[in-house]
Amino acid sequence: MSTEYPLTTAPVALRLEPVTPKNIDAALELKVRPDQEHLVSPVVKSLAEAYAHGEAAWPRLVYDGDHLVGFVMAFFDVTFYPDRPGDLSRSGLWRLNIAAGTQGRGYGRFAVEQVAAEIRRRGGGRVTVTYVPGEGGPEGFYARLGFRPTGEFSGDQAVAELDLS
Repeated sequence: MSTEYPLTTAPVALRLEPVTPKNIDAALELKVRPDQEHLVSPVVKSLAEAYAHGEAAWPRLVYDGDHLVGFVMAFFDVTFYPDRPGDLSRSGLWRLNIAAGTQGRGYGRFAVEQVAAEIRRRGGGRVTVTYVPGEGGPEGFYARLGFRPTGEFSGDQAVAELDLS
């Protein structure tokens, strides 16, 4: 599979694929823009976390035709604050990395929609996301998709949710 970016600005055939021995090297080469590197962990860290968290993690590669354009990882049934009474388990978007040369073409929206569909398929009613707030961050992107801040923080990241009902 090619890691070069498509020449067209219109998506051809968007799909998610699992990470496999055939595509892992291309996945590890995927990079966001340099000015975004402080906002999102690299794919290599995500894959290590997916390995460590087993069934709770759902890493996928985003393809437009034969071109790798992004990485998305969901989480399922995770309790953020197990010591807090009544804290419900959540499912959501753990990581989203869209390749530097492909941003602004709908790939991020597609990836988030696919995560929401998988959560819905598993019986979930909301999608949770955490992100680094501030200038240049993804808050506006998530707001345009319907995510609303909860007022919570997970470490230094703001928490937002999308109701699927």
